[in-house]
Amino acid sequence: MNNIKRIAATAAVLAATLGLSACAGMSNQDRNTAVGAGVGAVAGSVLTGGSAVGTVGGAAVGGVIGNQVQKPPR
Repeated sequence: MNNIKRIAATAAVLAATLGLSACAGMSNQDRNTAVGAGVGAVAGSVLTGGSAVGTVGGAAVGGVIGNQVQKPPR
């Protein structure tokens, strides 16, 4: 069972890395939002033992935090 979790975690990190490589044309705030959502999803999954609700909740919270980290000047 640990091998399955390790493979799933590796696949998630690989998918996040490949997904973030598409951030070349994004603004800093968009990039921070995407990174925050990815990190939040992984953290939520780890903290809740792989629960789908925890993963989605972590992604939502991480995305909001990432969005608010660097607000553009007004």
